[in-house]
Amino acid sequence: MAPRPHGGPVATAPPATSPPAPVDSAPPVARRARRPAAQNLYTDLAREMRESGLLDRAHGYYWSRTVALVAAYVGVWVGVVLLGDSWFQLVLAVALGLLMTQFGFLGHDAAHRQMFRSARWNNGAARVLGGLFAGMSHGWWRAKHNKHHQAPNQEGIDPDIGPGALAFTADIAADRTTGFAGWFTARQGWLFFPLLTLEGLNLHAESIRPLGRPGISRGQRIEAALVGLRLVVYVVALFVLLPPGIAIAFFAVQSAVFGVCLGASFAPSHKGMPIVPPGMQIDFLRRQVLVSRNVRGGLLVDAAMGGLNYQIEHHLFPSMPRPHLKRARPIVKAYCERHDVGYTETGLFESYGIVIDYLNNVGLRARGPFDCPMALTLRDSAVGS
Repeated sequence: MAPRPHGGPVATAPPATSPPAPVDSAPPVARRARRPAAQNLYTDLAREMRESGLLDRAHGYYWSRTVALVAAYVGVWVGVVLLGDSWFQLVLAVALGLLMTQFGFLGHDAAHRQMFRSARWNNGAARVLGGLFAGMSHGWWRAKHNKHHQAPNQEGIDPDIGPGALAFTADIAADRTTGFAGWFTARQGWLFFPLLTLEGLNLHAESIRPLGRPGISRGQRIEAALVGLRLVVYVVALFVLLPPGIAIAFFAVQSAVFGVCLGASFAPSHKGMPIVPPGMQIDFLRRQVLVSRNVRGGLLVDAAMGGLNYQIEHHLFPSMPRPHLKRARPIVKAYCERHDVGYTETGLFESYGIVIDYLNNVGLRARGPFDCPMALTLRDSAVGS
């Protein structure tokens, strides 16, 4: 039975038998000795993926995409110089925001080691593409994203559902029932997309923040300094090339487009899917599939979401190159159906509606541990294993 989108807790499931996947590598495949059925479930799928060749690198795709994006980036700045004192600069600001989003996706892919076999090359590409072009710190993002992949939508582990401006779980919402916090939480679904206009600035700030923290590594300090230097050079360039009013508007529009595009690509992946209680153990395949959502669409959706619309496949095989995720989807979906593992897939606008509804009603989404479809799926699987 496929889980319906909601945020209720889930019931006790079989112990985890496959280790979580860090950003830097795909989940290790267990030995071929006798294993619990749940562990075989993921191992057999991983073997099928290896044999299909979908885990092989896609160097041509990434090199051609990188060259094209760098050329477009340079083209935008040439356009800024040539256009001069004109409010049509805001069209270029939108274009720059879109390009920075695509560089962010490339940085994400490199951090997952999708681009090269060498960890050094992938880390370097992530720092350049994500840091210098998009203004996001590779080190800060990797540490945060590792925890997310380790236990998506699990309270106390996944930072993406931790306390922040928005309440993503019933426990957080329960502490925000009065005053402005209560008013805001009751409407946070409608406020979510307007708030994303500030997400670009938040990413820049989080990337620079390590500079003020004691005990960080030399590499982290250098990386944060480079991201900060990039931001300073960018702002100075705008005020040198453009009148102050247009420069401010350019920066605001570009930051808003960048934040909305990134946030709108990440939000449908897990928001509104079941929340896993602290300490609960689930086998690796179900842990990744049951709390993730794919988004249907054609080439435009694939490009706009940077391949993250194939979230289930990405979580199962983090190092799988982006262009292979689409080809992996029918294999994974059929495999999940054969083994009665819920596979959730929706349209783009339907997914946004689910996110908005969930955020507006997050405090009402907590159900009994055996009331939600995910819990029933896990309970039936536990009995059958």
